[in-house]
Amino acid sequence: METARNEHDIFLSTAPATRRDQTAALLVVAVSAIAFALAVPFAKLPLAPVPAFIASYQSALALNDVITAILLFSQFALLRSRALLVLACGYLFTASATTVHTLVFPGLFTPTGLFGAGSQAAVWIYMIWHGGFPLFVLAYVELRGDKDGNRLSGSAARSILLGAAAVVASVAVLSWAAIAWEQHLPILIDQDLTTWNLTVVVAAICAVTCVALVSLWLQRPHSVLDLWLMVVLCAWLFDIGLSSLFNAGRFDLGYYAGRLYGLGATSFVLGMLLVDNIQLQAKLARLLGRLRLQAASERARFTEREHLLSAVVESSNDAIITQSLDGKITSWNRAAEHLFGHRAAEAIGGHIELIVPPDRRTEVDDMLARIVAGEKIQHHETVRIHRDGEQLDVSLSISPIVDAGGAIIGASKVARDITESKRTQRELSREIEERQRIFETSQDLILVTDQAGRLMQVSPSSLSILGYDPDEMIGRNSADFIRPADLDAARSEVHAARAGRQPHNFEAQFTHRDGRGVVLNWIATWSDPVQRYFFVGRDLTEKRAAEAQFRQAQKMEAIGQLTGGVAHDFNNILTVITGTVGILADAVAEQPHLASITTMIDESAERGAQLTRQLLAFARKQPLQPVDLDVNALVLDAAKLLRPTLGEHIEIVSVLPEDAWSALVDPNQLTSAVLNLALNARDAMPEGGKLTLETRNVALDDEYAQANSEVAAGDYVMVAVSDTGSGIHPDHLDKVFDPFFSTKGVGKGSGLGLSMVFGFVKQSGGHIKIYSEVDHGTSVKLYLPRSDAKPVAAAPPASREIQSGHESILVVEDDELVRKYVVTQIANLGYTTLSAANAAEALDIIDRGDEVDLLFTDVIMPGSMNGRQLADEALKHRPRLKVLFTSGYTENAVVHHGRLDAGVLLLAKPYRKGELARMIRVALER
Repeated sequence: METARNEHDIFLSTAPATRRDQTAALLVVAVSAIAFALAVPFAKLPLAPVPAFIASYQSALALNDVITAILLFSQFALLRSRALLVLACGYLFTASATTVHTLVFPGLFTPTGLFGAGSQAAVWIYMIWHGGFPLFVLAYVELRGDKDGNRLSGSAARSILLGAAAVVASVAVLSWAAIAWEQHLPILIDQDLTTWNLTVVVAAICAVTCVALVSLWLQRPHSVLDLWLMVVLCAWLFDIGLSSLFNAGRFDLGYYAGRLYGLGATSFVLGMLLVDNIQLQAKLARLLGRLRLQAASERARFTEREHLLSAVVESSNDAIITQSLDGKITSWNRAAEHLFGHRAAEAIGGHIELIVPPDRRTEVDDMLARIVAGEKIQHHETVRIHRDGEQLDVSLSISPIVDAGGAIIGASKVARDITESKRTQRELSREIEERQRIFETSQDLILVTDQAGRLMQVSPSSLSILGYDPDEMIGRNSADFIRPADLDAARSEVHAARAGRQPHNFEAQFTHRDGRGVVLNWIATWSDPVQRYFFVGRDLTEKRAAEAQFRQAQKMEAIGQLTGGVAHDFNNILTVITGTVGILADAVAEQPHLASITTMIDESAERGAQLTRQLLAFARKQPLQPVDLDVNALVLDAAKLLRPTLGEHIEIVSVLPEDAWSALVDPNQLTSAVLNLALNARDAMPEGGKLTLETRNVALDDEYAQANSEVAAGDYVMVAVSDTGSGIHPDHLDKVFDPFFSTKGVGKGSGLGLSMVFGFVKQSGGHIKIYSEVDHGTSVKLYLPRSDAKPVAAAPPASREIQSGHESILVVEDDELVRKYVVTQIANLGYTTLSAANAAEALDIIDRGDEVDLLFTDVIMPGSMNGRQLADEALKHRPRLKVLFTSGYTENAVVHHGRLDAGVLLLAKPYRKGELARMIRVALER
């Protein structure tokens, strides 16, 4: 039986019946049936009356039933089964009825029985006893089948008391009715003989018992209790049959045999319950032994665990401290000694404020309050103090300590020193911040990509360099922004960086948002830990512009040096040629074939002089004489000059606002520039077109000045010359201002026109821009510095009449041919002439006391003094001396920042006799 039960089914009422149980029950029923069959023929055999047997038998019967009821009540208390409660009440009913039947049995205590009962009352109480128990069994079967309603949820003790009270009350009521109504009840035994009434009643009891037996048999699966209840009901039938149906009366064989079956009926279940209790006790003993062994094992394991935990606490690198709720320290490990400097003997028993800074005391109180509330504190960063007063950054994790009853009795703290990590974190944060600031403020383009080239980070400088916001680039492949021609080279550099080659610079052209190319100088690296490429690209636009500007400056310097050297000597030669060719022209005026030759010589000399002036203009070496000029008036005068020159097939349109500012500019050079641009426009419109001359007030801001490095922000007067001609090809636009560059073809232009305009505008402190579109036309815009002064009228044209005089003029010229020519020309004008080859000779003449009214000196001369220095020294000797300079190249002697010094008169070489005569009179009359 024991092997068939599991730990849950250890009670008779729940343990399933095994084959062994079924065999034992069947054997008992079979033996009882055989004994019953053998006893039936002798049931009426009279035996000697033994009243004591009744008392003994029924006392044993009642005692058995009471014990059985108690055992069933105890199982009910554990299992809370309503069916068990009803069955226990059935056994209590049987015990109560047996007790009452014993008391009222005739001849046992009194001749007629106690409580005034008669012989019929005892028989009826016996029938109530034997008829009631099968009814309780039927109720047990019904409740056992109801799985949902079988379990009782209320108090078990209260249910047991109520059930016992109901049973006792019902037995008392039924017994009283049998005694009180004895005379009115049918007679069951007449003079110890059974009657038909008894037969009917016994048959009814047998029928109820059989119904209970069948119902119990049909209720499957059978428990051990069910099986033995069926045995009890069989014995119950044998008892009733022998003692009430087949016997002749009291004290015959059937009567005694039936009582034995009744005693057996009460003993079967009791015996099984007692066996079950013995087994439970054995199990309990075994369980208790196992529990003791387990407890000993647990104690050993606990002791080992305690030792292990103690070792862990002592070997921990973190300070572990326990304290009571009032702040008293109860434990202090080695790490705490090392961290805070206090030995365990000093700390234990002291207050936790031992390591708390004064300004953190309220923090400790708050944390203790949270611990008392059952809260755990994890990784709370705070400050504690070392024994030597040093403050420590620590991370605290605090948990409540609870006793066996679950009450919080203290707190356990784990303190970790994070001073170094905090310092490292601050340094790391600072480093990250610095790198982030570098990333955000870098003028270079910084890109971070993954292995596939997808952009993960882009510096904000992308907006200024490529025109893209970083968010527009992140997530896209970097190859989307690289010019296809540079893509293979860039990939090769990336693969080299991945292979671990030392970083080096390479160039790749990216595409700006507006479509133009941006050349960037890159350096690429690969990081294995983060699996990222890092690129830093420097925009070469400014560098290339600076290089171009530097090359232009070098070119200008080279041209300036070349032009200066050529101009000095060449203009001296041209001065002689242009001067003498005039004398020759006068001499051969009557000979036409010779006159034409002198004309060709004169024109060639003039072309040479013009070429020299253009070169000086481009090199910004020409002496300018800027004035506060009314630009509109100058443009109108230029338009008048252009109308007969350009022809009727070209329309001239002037767009001149009335509020145009005045400009600080050399009027002669501006006129030449406008005429030069207009002639270029005419050449671009061979079939005719429209020429527009425009002025406008313009304010160039800082952003424009940054994009065009050669111009300063400020107010300018714009002069634009625009045409509707053939335009200039984009490939030529950056070369049009170069000297000797021309798109007109060989022999159709010197290539110095635009160069001269460019040099003049730049030397004037202005700015020039050219815009052109093929087949649509060209516009050249000159930005000239604004003047705040009142504009002056343009100087009237010089008189062509040659003036003479009688004053004394000292000519200083290092070139002998030029000196002889000049002295001759001045003498022919009626002046008294003196000459000197250098400054030293000139000063000697002045110191000698000779009369000198005008010093006419070349600017560039060999020796220790140039013409300006000579004039300064001469004025020291003769303050009233007049000075006129001449030069083919001034070399900053009388010209500074491109402008003629104030008060200086300069006659530029080459010059003709008329210009010489006019400038001498201007100088003498100042």
